[in-house]
Amino acid sequence: MVDNFWQSKKVLVTGHTGFKGSWLSLWLLNLGAEVIGLSLEPNTNPSLFEQLQLEQDLNHNIVDIRNSQLVGSLIASYKPDIVFHLAAQPLVRKSYVESVETWNTNVMGTIHVLEAMKGLEKSSALVAITTDKCYENREWLYGYRENDPLGGNDPYSSSKAAAEIAIHSWRNSFFANSNIPIGIASARAGNVIGGGDWAEDRILPDTIRALINNQPIQVRNPKSTRPWQHVLEPLSGYLELGKAIYENSIQRDLNSAFNFGPALESNKSVQSLVELALKYWPGEWLDCSEPQAAHEAKLLNLVTDKAYHLLGWQPVWDFQKTVQETIQWYRDASEMEHRDYVKFKDLTSGQITRYENDKLQQKSKNI
Repeated sequence: MVDNFWQSKKVLVTGHTGFKGSWLSLWLLNLGAEVIGLSLEPNTNPSLFEQLQLEQDLNHNIVDIRNSQLVGSLIASYKPDIVFHLAAQPLVRKSYVESVETWNTNVMGTIHVLEAMKGLEKSSALVAITTDKCYENREWLYGYRENDPLGGNDPYSSSKAAAEIAIHSWRNSFFANSNIPIGIASARAGNVIGGGDWAEDRILPDTIRALINNQPIQVRNPKSTRPWQHVLEPLSGYLELGKAIYENSIQRDLNSAFNFGPALESNKSVQSLVELALKYWPGEWLDCSEPQAAHEAKLLNLVTDKAYHLLGWQPVWDFQKTVQETIQWYRDASEMEHRDYVKFKDLTSGQITRYENDKLQQKSKNI
C-alpha cells in the first residue's frame, strides 16, 4: 500500500545543500512533497546537491542559519507543514579551530528556527537533528538512551548538547500549552556514511579520494569504534518522526528526543570499515595514528528501543550492506561525467528505492 502522506506537504529542510540534506530533499521530492530549502551554498567540490541538480526541483534559498531575521521571515512566508532542521557545522576537528562559529551555528541557529516556529499560526512539526555525540561520553560498552546525561568534551559535541537543552527549554516554555499544536522532537543519529559525501576530514570521503587517486588511505584512529549506518537509515527515522508528530503533535512521548542508530553488530572499528571498503574497491591503508591529536571519542553506541516502540522504526541494512551500497555509489559515480545529472539522480534514487523495498520486506516479515 502506497503511503501518500507526503504528497503536496510543504516541507522545509535547513541545510538542504549538505550531504544528508541533499539525500533527504531528493527522497521528499520523490514522495511528492513540496520542498523548501534554507542553507548556505554547498561547501564541497564536488557536492551531491550540485551532482543531483536539486536547485531546479525545489525552492532554493541561500540563507545563513545564524541570521535570525532572514530565518524568521522565510519560515513566516512559506508556513511549512513540517521542518527538518539539519543546518549545522558538523565536524569535530573543525570545531576546535572554529569553536565560536560552531556554537553560533549549532546552538543559536537552532534557537532561530525555534523562535520562528513560535510565529506560525498553523499546526506544524519540527524535527531538529543533533547527534549521538551530544551524550556525556563515558567510553563505556553500553548504549546510550535518550534520558542519559548530555555532555561533550569537544566544541562540536558540547554545542549539540547545548542545542538539545535549548530544544527542551523552548518546547516546554513556548509550545507545550500553545493553542496552536506544534510538535517538536530532536533526533540523534550515529555515524552516517553513504554516496555523495565529499566533506573534508571524514573517513569515508577521505577513503574515496585516496582510492580515486590510487593513494594509500591514511587512517588516524583505526581502533576507534563507531555506530556506522547508511545515510538512508536515520533519514527514514526522521521521516517517520516528522509524520508521527504532525499527525499527533500533542502526544507527549513524541515531543522528545529520539535515537536513530544501527544494530549493535554495526558498531565496528574504523579499521574494520576501511578494510571492508577495500573489498569492494581494492587499495591499501596506512595507520597514521596521532597520539597528540585533539580528543575524539573512542567508544559510542546508541539504544534505539524508543524509536522502535513509538515509531515502528528499526535499521534495515547491516554493516556489510551499508558499506557495499556506499562504495558501489562512489564507483558508479566515478564513471559518470560531472554534469551527467540524470544518471546521478537515477543512481541515488535507485538506492532509495532499494532501501524502501528492503524496509517493506522487513516489515512484512515482522507481521
